[in-house]
Amino acid sequence: MAKRPGALEGLVSLCESFAGKRVWISGHTGFKGSWLAAWLLELGAEVAGYALLPEGPLFGQLGLARGLRHEVGDIRDLAKLRKSLLGFRPDFVFHLAAQPLVRRSYAQTRETFEVNPQGTIHLLEALRRQRHPCAAVLVTTDKVYRNLETGRRYREGDPLGGRDPYSASKAAAEIAIASYRDSFFQDHPVRIASARAGNVIGGGDWAEDRILPDCIRALARGRPILVRNPQSTRPWQHVLEPLSGYLTLGAALVGGGWMSRSRGEKSKRSSSTLQRLNSSSFLGSGSFNFGPNRDANRTVAELVREVLRHWPGKWRRVAHRGAPHEAGLLQLDNRLARRQLGWSPCWGFRETVGQTVDWYRAVQRREATPRELTLDQIAAYQLKMSPGL
Repeated sequence: MAKRPGALEGLVSLCESFAGKRVWISGHTGFKGSWLAAWLLELGAEVAGYALLPEGPLFGQLGLARGLRHEVGDIRDLAKLRKSLLGFRPDFVFHLAAQPLVRRSYAQTRETFEVNPQGTIHLLEALRRQRHPCAAVLVTTDKVYRNLETGRRYREGDPLGGRDPYSASKAAAEIAIASYRDSFFQDHPVRIASARAGNVIGGGDWAEDRILPDCIRALARGRPILVRNPQSTRPWQHVLEPLSGYLTLGAALVGGGWMSRSRGEKSKRSSSTLQRLNSSSFLGSGSFNFGPNRDANRTVAELVREVLRHWPGKWRRVAHRGAPHEAGLLQLDNRLARRQLGWSPCWGFRETVGQTVDWYRAVQRREATPRELTLDQIAAYQLKMSPGL
């Protein structure tokens, strides 16, 4: 795979970074986790997953249980989690297990705080015991910021907060990650960083109270799309965009591929870039936004209209009196990831929506299987990442 334009000199490709490596994922049965597991298997990684039983069909549709080490477990079970992770001796860890829904957090508040910050602490405790070199990317959300809804794009150093239980739980997880990083992981074989992204769309997501799955469910039934907050603005992005960020960050945490295929033997690569990636100043960044370009900061109404360009139908606004609070405006600044990682989004707003709706329509029409569509889109995205391939 060719070096992507704008990437830092010396940063190796995803194939070089992950082929033959052992990758442990929490939350691999979820929407983002399933896409990540499928991508890593395509890159040639040996993958282990630890998660609850899948709520949606995507994990089964992709046939992932046959391709990876699949373990059903709760992130709140520290003993089982620790045994799973330490027994696998991973080179990379991606922590995606979470209660991911804002509206559900109002109904399941205690569970949300048990899973999101406490589950993250359990993972950090397990990582403290690992003595094998490892890069750990802990995924939170774009909603960790104290969102004043001013239109300003939030940067990694901005104050954390959260009015709703979901956002507050993820902000608490970020505080825990920073504390553990500064207290326990400065001189440790495990390197950790957090990744912030949100409002992800893509094929195979059937979660409740998410606008894109709501659109597809309505269109498939020939009904109008019911929209609660048409003027709310979000940084929409395809699921592969933040996943590419997580993979790039994981590779950078180990110096762009300092672990050789012989596990533990240092690569012969050396450059000022790799030295900087290995330095404490890079680790001091701690957290990275993986948000889309300004073009993708659109209202819910704009998103729905774009969906209807690909799958004709109708929509109407519905009032929800007494509905719990949800932020009306949220935007991320992705300049730190651009500068330090050489990462940047590949698909604009229209291509993101088009790829997503095409996935669902093709499945409905039985033109291709979910697995074929997913792998085709991964391949197309990789080509866009590396146009010289």
